[in-house]
Amino acid sequence: METDTQKALPGSAAEGTAAAVQAKTSPEVQVKPNVVIKGLDVIYNQGKTNEVRSLEGINLEIFPQEYVIIYGPSGCGKSTLLYSIAGLQQPTHGTVVVDQQDINNYGKKEIAQFHRQTIGMIFQSFYLIGTLNVLENVCLPKTFAGKIVREIREEAMKLLDRYHISNQAYKFPSELSGGQKQRVAVARSLINNPDIILADEPVGNLDSKSAHVVMTMFRELNEVEKKTIILVTHDPSHLQSGDKIVHMVDGKIVRIELKGKRDPDVDSYIFREGRVREDMTQGAYLTREYIPTNLRLLMQSFKGMTSDRVGNLLVPFKAQQLFSHLFFTMTNDQIEKAMKKLENFLYFKDNFHDFFKELDLPIEEGGAGWDKRLAKRFSDNVKQLVYQSGKINFSDKNASARDLADYVNSRLELKFDQATLGKLSGIILDRLGNYIGRDEFRKLLDKPVKEHGLGFDKRVAEKIAKEIELLLLLRY
Repeated sequence: METDTQKALPGSAAEGTAAAVQAKTSPEVQVKPNVVIKGLDVIYNQGKTNEVRSLEGINLEIFPQEYVIIYGPSGCGKSTLLYSIAGLQQPTHGTVVVDQQDINNYGKKEIAQFHRQTIGMIFQSFYLIGTLNVLENVCLPKTFAGKIVREIREEAMKLLDRYHISNQAYKFPSELSGGQKQRVAVARSLINNPDIILADEPVGNLDSKSAHVVMTMFRELNEVEKKTIILVTHDPSHLQSGDKIVHMVDGKIVRIELKGKRDPDVDSYIFREGRVREDMTQGAYLTREYIPTNLRLLMQSFKGMTSDRVGNLLVPFKAQQLFSHLFFTMTNDQIEKAMKKLENFLYFKDNFHDFFKELDLPIEEGGAGWDKRLAKRFSDNVKQLVYQSGKINFSDKNASARDLADYVNSRLELKFDQATLGKLSGIILDRLGNYIGRDEFRKLLDKPVKEHGLGFDKRVAEKIAKEIELLLLLRY
């Protein structure tokens, strides 16, 4: 039975069929790919002792109006593949055909025309020309098209206005923030209205809020303007945007994932259509990125460590917080023994059954000496919290926000209606995206509705905030 997520070999019939469906065209029309890559190899220093195979045996078809994510770790060849599609990288073997033309047969004049009219390029480092102002940068790709300068400038201003940056038109790139620079770069890529947009790690140099805005722009270009988007990223949180995910490892395509209809987004409480809500005071709630002080200090002390090793260092802190969250009155000896058992469970040294059993064992037998009913209640709570934290998926924050809203509603017996749950999901989404910290999160729950909050009772707001923060800590 066919599922929403299908897997197909590169260039296979299954891939073509599913991709044609994704192209959002009539089933009676046979859709042809607008990008076809066959047998593509890119080899540096071929035949020498320092030979490097950047791409090997790449076969890929991309269809009109698809949103393709090329995904993989740094150095896997994904940017080289993108540059090959752009005609910026000559292949050692194989072909790259765009709109039925092998672009590697183009001369200098034809490749320049291809760059101006068929594709739009967006880079991580923006590549704006520092000696030109914003308006001149956007106009540049159209300068040699033979149009009247006044008309070109009018078109450029419309694009700048569309991306809410027209007030920066006469500033120079050095005067802009990273997010503003990337919006200018997007506007520049669209000035000739190309059908294909190529983006190389476009939000890699941006803070989380600016990244959200830019990624929203790409989705709009694909869904509203029907542009083919080909985006390179190593960030799994971006995978939810694509119709087709091309997974790469060591210069090869290892898997192509074809996704069905996207789930509708949970509305962020702070953002609307990629912009901060005008009715909220931005400075009061938004931070560049929220990292708890103790975690930030830990990260600074152990730079260079893997996330797994840092996570292991956090286990005693996690155990302490989890224990405090579910605290019961007992002797210090019982508390210390239980804390040790809880750490072993979080380190995966003990399974859940052993954890519960050892809480119940007498202290003289190596257990924590708890009453069986108390041990059962405590261990069940731990199991539920650890399980729920494991369900948080930062690659699909929308679904996780909905799930967490339903979870706290049930666990805390809040009995919220669907409208309230929707607003709560939006605030949780902002917390998952690090647009707000713990204090801002709690304040938004507690603030009156007329002051742009949710108007929850202070005790309810505190309970929800504590529960969510504990789950985020356990998920780290």
